[in-house]
Amino acid sequence: MESKKLILFFCVFSLSFFGFSQDTIPSFKKRVLEATEVDFLASYYAQDGNNAAVSGGIGTEKLTEGAPTVVVSIPVNADDVLSIDAGISAYTSASSSNINPFDGAKADPFDASSGASYSDTWFGATGTYSHSSDDRNTIWTGKVSVSNEFDYSSFGIGGSFTKLFNERNTEISLHGNVYIDTWKLIYPYELRPFTGNGRGFNDFLFQVYNITGDGSYNPDFKELNSKGRNSYSLGLNFSQILSEKLQGSLMTDLVLQNGLLSTPFQRVYFSDRNDYYIENFQLADDIEHLPSSRFKVALGGRLNYYLSELLIFRTYYRYYSDDWGIKSHTASIEIPLKISDKFTIYPAYRYYSQTAADYFAPYEEHTSNEKYYTSDYDLSAFNANQFGFGINYTDILTSFHLGNFGLKSVDLKYDHYKRNTGLTANIISGGLNFVTQ
Repeated sequence: MESKKLILFFCVFSLSFFGFSQDTIPSFKKRVLEATEVDFLASYYAQDGNNAAVSGGIGTEKLTEGAPTVVVSIPVNADDVLSIDAGISAYTSASSSNINPFDGAKADPFDASSGASYSDTWFGATGTYSHSSDDRNTIWTGKVSVSNEFDYSSFGIGGSFTKLFNERNTEISLHGNVYIDTWKLIYPYELRPFTGNGRGFNDFLFQVYNITGDGSYNPDFKELNSKGRNSYSLGLNFSQILSEKLQGSLMTDLVLQNGLLSTPFQRVYFSDRNDYYIENFQLADDIEHLPSSRFKVALGGRLNYYLSELLIFRTYYRYYSDDWGIKSHTASIEIPLKISDKFTIYPAYRYYSQTAADYFAPYEEHTSNEKYYTSDYDLSAFNANQFGFGINYTDILTSFHLGNFGLKSVDLKYDHYKRNTGLTANIISGGLNFVTQ
């Protein structure tokens, strides 16, 4: 499951002055954010496929996830805004359940185990402080984030600097982030007896179950000596209003990662080793091994065309490359269509393609003399199509109230995602935006 990234959007308001003498009425500065806003966001995600990385490139990829999030934006004063973004993600995963497939039921990579790794909860929170200059042409932000799940914890800091020029027709933004992450080293169940504290073939697993195969099971596994992963990112965005109807932007991102970049519980099977089974589940030859550093570069652009008050075209393209051998292209289009004063619908389409990492091979196509190896299909060559449809309700007068909060907007969207490797997913997401009265 791809790691998740949290994204914050900021609005910049103009500085207003009354044209009176300083002796009579003082100048008035419009607040960056007039009142506290609260966003309630939620999504439901369900996927299926038959190339689970936990079981070496074969087996069920069934997963469901629900993720509610609350974002509160508070005006500290006329110039500063504090935002707090907190969410949880509760998931069940047939794939990760097979970290330990030996739960009493017949072990099989295409069936879920009932073990502890079948479900888990991720928690994350980000605090962001934003300061705007008096003329609203300069914006500084700083943020701190934390997240945790059963095998992974993360701490991050970051910030950005934004400058507006040319009567705010031009905007340049520089942002950077640092994440310090720590793994909890969880290995496939059949390899744990071969760790420093294990009992080898005297382990309970091998005393209870019979191993079938030709010869003696002898995995190549060695314990990892690193638990940390550090990520450093730097990005530059440039946005320009090209005409009354056309707006474009360019962006570039650089990311450097080092430390433990493989996943400790993902199995690998070698073509030059005999196969061994307990029931229908093949015992691991080793775990995934990947280099301890990775450098990523992404270049992208957006072009938005306002055909009329009723119809807008939003387009996006991104090129990505890293030193693991992956190159990818992403292209998308969204067409918001205003059907009334308050309702907008927006069909969307996204295409993605990538080459395989140098270290990827499918089930039993690696050999034991390789230094790095993975059968994680997220690192394979594939292309994917995503079709979406959304509807937005906006009421700037906030006619509907809930206590002291007025409902400003409602969003609801459905997306269908399909890879040519067989993975499919359906995503339902929505949000409510409230503002204090």
